Amino acid sequence: MSCTVLAFDTAAPCCAVAVLAGGRVVAQAEEPMQKGQAERLMGLCEDVLSGTGLAFHDLTAIGVGVGPGNFTGIRISVAAARGLALGLGVPAIGVSGFDALRFGHDGPCATAIAARRGHLYVQSFDGGRVSAPVIVPEDAILNHAGPLIGARGIAPAHSTAVAIAHLAASRLGTPQPRPAPLYLRPADAAPARDSAPVILP
Repeated sequence: MSCTVLAFDTAAPCCAVAVLAGGRVVAQAEEPMQKGQAERLMGLCEDVLSGTGLAFHDLTAIGVGVGPGNFTGIRISVAAARGLALGLGVPAIGVSGFDALRFGHDGPCATAIAARRGHLYVQSFDGGRVSAPVIVPEDAILNHAGPLIGARGIAPAHSTAVAIAHLAASRLGTPQPRPAPLYLRPADAAPARDSAPVILP
């Protein structure tokens, strides 16, 4: 089935966008940034689309990275994908960072994403078996079949946004849950310790 997919990801310190049309990636862009993804994402999507002669109304689906990664970045992408999907009347398909890293690699492997504070998010794939994602110290010795792809391992075969675009297109024929953030650790921000204000009548 021919489709046109806009894919984006802001779980890492960047804004990454790709457009897949007719089974091939026709445009992609990635801008490194520690903050400001919320302000830049939609403009970058529009720039990448217009460079191909396409517009938002030409899309068949939205592909979005759901993490793990930066909490704020994940929320930005997922909210944008849900909003676009609702406004355009097309499906939004969430893709984990682990699946994006593994895309293009057929054999057993493990995928790793930097988790800050000297840790990694890791998920292993061995044939039809997929392990639950875990957080491990960067210097931990991992027991897994095949190579480690991603942080502290070999480079993935494709950029994240390109992998998300291909995976979203491949999942179009099957029912997909609404994209939701994949959080594997509590947020860094702690709740306020002050008591709640008293509301006067």
